[in-house]
Amino acid sequence: MIVVGRALLSVLIIDDEPALLEVMQAFFERSGEMSVHTLLSATDALSILPENSFDAIIVDYNLPDINGLEFLKILRSKGDTTPVIIFTGGGHERWAIEALNNGANFYVQKDEDPQTQFRKLFEMVKTTVEKTYLGKKLGTTRKIIMDMVNFSLDPCFAIDSDGKVVAWNVAMEQLTDTPAGEIIGKGDFLYTIPFFGTRRKMLVNLIFEPDEEIIRQKFMIVSRVAKGPIIAVTKGVKKEGSEWTLWSKAMPIYDMQGNFIVSVGIVRDVTGTFRDIVISGESPDAPENRNDTEFPQTSKPVGLFSKILGTSSGKALTYYKEGINLYKKEKKYEEALAAFNKALETDDKLPLVWNDRGLCYREMGDSKNALKSFVRAVELAPDTMEFLFNLGETLHLIGEQNMSNKYLESAIQTFKMVVAKMPNNADAWNHIGICYKEMGQIEESKLYFDRARDIHLWKNYTPIIPKRDF
Repeated sequence: MIVVGRALLSVLIIDDEPALLEVMQAFFERSGEMSVHTLLSATDALSILPENSFDAIIVDYNLPDINGLEFLKILRSKGDTTPVIIFTGGGHERWAIEALNNGANFYVQKDEDPQTQFRKLFEMVKTTVEKTYLGKKLGTTRKIIMDMVNFSLDPCFAIDSDGKVVAWNVAMEQLTDTPAGEIIGKGDFLYTIPFFGTRRKMLVNLIFEPDEEIIRQKFMIVSRVAKGPIIAVTKGVKKEGSEWTLWSKAMPIYDMQGNFIVSVGIVRDVTGTFRDIVISGESPDAPENRNDTEFPQTSKPVGLFSKILGTSSGKALTYYKEGINLYKKEKKYEEALAAFNKALETDDKLPLVWNDRGLCYREMGDSKNALKSFVRAVELAPDTMEFLFNLGETLHLIGEQNMSNKYLESAIQTFKMVVAKMPNNADAWNHIGICYKEMGQIEESKLYFDRARDIHLWKNYTPIIPKRDF
């Protein structure tokens, strides 16, 4: 069990005094850190434990049916390792030693100051759960993290607070052609060489950095959750020297006190798939000698039309407006394309023009050229959801027309970028469901269809509305 952030601990308290149970429950739950269940007898406790689990158990020694020590022995004989704290009156030091010898975690005597003893019990519960799940020693913590990482089917690894690798699973060995034995325990960014050919910061090293620093390290941020996971894409160099595109997800893991333990990273090779289109701007027919060594970055959504009105001459604006009029009002697509092309001849870094050029091509049934235009629009303004949505629709259309899972998978990844930023966009969720269905993954598709349906029922649908400055 790994607790991320602060978790609500479940505690069972067993005592034959109803008034005491009521007071203890109120005291423990007032902090908001614990949920308390109370019982009047050990017999009742033994009857519910097979179907219920607790983070800790507090039991009175002096119970009428089965006393606290007998309860403890029965519990341990069944292999139950739930932390147990024995709670009883004074003058029973011999019982305390026997309880500890039989597996009790703590022993507390009742005294005249309930506030003091309740506070002591409260801290004991937190301490004993911390010991149980995370362990005092680093080796215990590493074992937990290793189990979690090794359980993952994705290429996955983890680094500790000192920047040293504590886990490197089989899928990661296969991805990097690097055995875990050569990486575990290594720090000083040596573990990044299989990805980049040199020492360089990875996303797991940047989880606490601001967006600007992540962008400076040549990552394109896809999505980010405060104090949670971050997804980004970058380029690297394989062992044999060829370039590849890496999709990464990284997240911090904390203990129950909110202290950072490790950073876990998942890395996938997305080279050669159309996922690259979204971030590199290259289509399958792009020239091989194109020198795109860095990803375009925008820390904030671009003021699209204001960019046209910026450094560009008034010619770009004139041609663009002419194209829009021909395309939308007169349906003269070839003439509209000519106008869009003239605008781009004036300035080829106008994402809005590339996007509307793509829409025009799509109306003409030319999905191939539409795709190239949307790719360029996304390259210039990767944070603009309208452009990503149009790219996803086109990838979906091509995949459907050619019965190509490769395009459908790329459409899914693109729409997932949209819902990461616009979680109430039902159309994007629905597109993902359709793509999965067309790929034969019926059960997977149902999850996304259900999400789209729920959004419609909640009436929280947030449509993609192109923003125009005029």
